[in-house]
Amino acid sequence: MSESAVKNNTTDERLASLDEALESGRMRRLKPMLHALNPAEIGLLLESIPRAKRELVWGLIPDEDRGETLLHVNDEVRVELINALDGDSLLAATEGMPIDDLADLIEDLPEQVTREVLHSMDVDNRERLKAVLSYAPDSAGGLMNNDTVTVRPDVSLDVVSRYLRQRGSLPDDTDALFVVSRYGRYVGILSLAKLATLDPERDVSEIMRTDIDALPVDMPAAQVAKRFQDLDLISAPVVDSEQRLLGRITIDDVVDVIRDEAEHSIMTMAGLDEEEDVFAPIARSARRRAVWLGTNLATAFLASEVVSLFSNTLSQVVALAVLMPIVASMGGIGGSQTLTLMIRGLSLGQIGFSNARTLLFKELAVALLNGLLWGVVVGGVAVLWFHSLALGLIMAAALVINQLNAAITGVAIPLAMKKMGIDPALAGSVVLTTFTDVIGFASFLGLGTLFLLH
Repeated sequence: MSESAVKNNTTDERLASLDEALESGRMRRLKPMLHALNPAEIGLLLESIPRAKRELVWGLIPDEDRGETLLHVNDEVRVELINALDGDSLLAATEGMPIDDLADLIEDLPEQVTREVLHSMDVDNRERLKAVLSYAPDSAGGLMNNDTVTVRPDVSLDVVSRYLRQRGSLPDDTDALFVVSRYGRYVGILSLAKLATLDPERDVSEIMRTDIDALPVDMPAAQVAKRFQDLDLISAPVVDSEQRLLGRITIDDVVDVIRDEAEHSIMTMAGLDEEEDVFAPIARSARRRAVWLGTNLATAFLASEVVSLFSNTLSQVVALAVLMPIVASMGGIGGSQTLTLMIRGLSLGQIGFSNARTLLFKELAVALLNGLLWGVVVGGVAVLWFHSLALGLIMAAALVINQLNAAITGVAIPLAMKKMGIDPALAGSVVLTTFTDVIGFASFLGLGTLFLLH
């Protein structure tokens, strides 16, 4: 299989080829397949195969790709691979890694290997690594690499060009140079495109951009990603409280943040950890999910308790038992739509306490329109099914009530959880379901008791 053919394969095709090679024992076919992939693609394949086969595949990964591959697998798979490797293999995997990538990996390495890694580095790189490690991983400081190239504003473009030729190379993903004062304070950005195309006799101060603010070193990673998204940045400077340049963040690190945020939102809504291994041991996966199932069970009992309050009504009007799940289900769906909109808005910074009231009124209007529309439909079905106009009206009224309840709770729950410091994606759906079930059952059965029992 040619290298170009391997790169054009889909993930499913790669997995099929990988499984076929592993089962048949044709390692000569597997090795060139892995050599044709980049570390991110290899990481995805490692996450996608059973644990028993990972160590075998790892042994065939090119040495120069092993360190970066470890960064592209989730935490559980990374720990598993690290525990299976000896110290020399781990030390070899870290060779040549950029400082920011090494900082992400080194905290997962055994203490002895960490000491050897630090001992093998020169003094400058060791200090650079310690500087990055001193910041929180989910902050601008934790994301940055301090391999910056700086110039002064009072020199000409010709001087800068000669300086770069003397250097001989630039760090990866360099699209601009950072302009600093004589005291190391950030003052602007010099685009490489301008450096290459404008009059070399012009000074840096004449053409540098000063409208791009540097990122504070303690800025949360999610806000860093939003800044890159809003300004279409490829790289950005990071500064301390006194505007001294500390390092830079590049787009490859921001893409990782965006992906992690997306995985976190999806997985936590189901009560799962985004770093969980798909092929984790059965007992461990069952134990983790048991906690979430237990939480849902408790809320289900609460809804059942509400239903039990109307047991006499249900025994006399059996049609209510047949129709009541519809009211709760429709409320749950409507509430989930509002909840998802809120969680997305909060994560993007589009929604806060200042504009929540406007959004609430909008969601209430949407809920009222949908409630009336589907109330007529479902109420009409109930009339045709059970030949009872009163039952149809009760069904329609309860559905409208629960849609309005779903809109209110869908907006209020994420805001309340944010105020309490709780991630709405983690527990919002459980609380919402509880409200829509309880209010849906109570409104439908309550109206049934009031108007159908004589």
